[in-house]
Amino acid sequence: MQFENCSDFLPDRFVVTLPQLPESWGGLLGEPSWRLEWFNSEGIKQITNVSPTEAANLEIEIPVTLANPVTAWPFWPEFNLVPGHFRPAGALFPYDVSGNNIVLSWKAGVDAVFYKEIGDANRAADGTRHPAHFDWPRFRELFESDILNDAVIADPWLVDWHQEAERTAASGFDRRRLAPQPGEPLSIPVPASRWYGNSPFAAPLAFEGGIPEFNVRPGINVWICEEGILKIDGKTWVLQKY
Repeated sequence: MQFENCSDFLPDRFVVTLPQLPESWGGLLGEPSWRLEWFNSEGIKQITNVSPTEAANLEIEIPVTLANPVTAWPFWPEFNLVPGHFRPAGALFPYDVSGNNIVLSWKAGVDAVFYKEIGDANRAADGTRHPAHFDWPRFRELFESDILNDAVIADPWLVDWHQEAERTAASGFDRRRLAPQPGEPLSIPVPASRWYGNSPFAAPLAFEGGIPEFNVRPGINVWICEEGILKIDGKTWVLQKY
């Protein structure tokens, strides 16, 4: 990702304000570590991992220029849950700046990931649709309206944002493409408990008996309950006890 005339802009420091963790995640896993990702004034990705105690006093330096994403991936190394297993929080400069704070939220985590995906796809395409020029305020308004699919409004992570970014870079954005990514039901002989997903927006699954059935989407699916952590990749699954 490259910024035009980025040498003309001076970076500034911002205090990172992280969102409150979903109660289910914190109650079962405790406070997470965080992987922060952002871009410097040369458009080079910066990455830092911080512990739960370090996260309270975190500052980053970002260029005061065009729209710029910050992504924060929660992870729990003590449970072998790495960055990417759980959906991230995020922010976009300058829309999520308050004073010298850049305020991250779970909703803006979608924006930050989509920004990066468009940037990657843009470089692979004709290079004319830089994510900094995308209409982010209008994009955000979609999720406050009744225009989109109800399931997508409830949980935007049901969308395949990688695929949508490729289409956006190739032919422009079309809200009509925002639909839940198809999943495949998979019955797994795990405790019939209350299971919580890796999206902060996902409704819990409550099984009262029988063999629980999960709707499995491409990639690694993660669910947690009081019994342990369930990881599913295609037809392969493993239940890790706490």
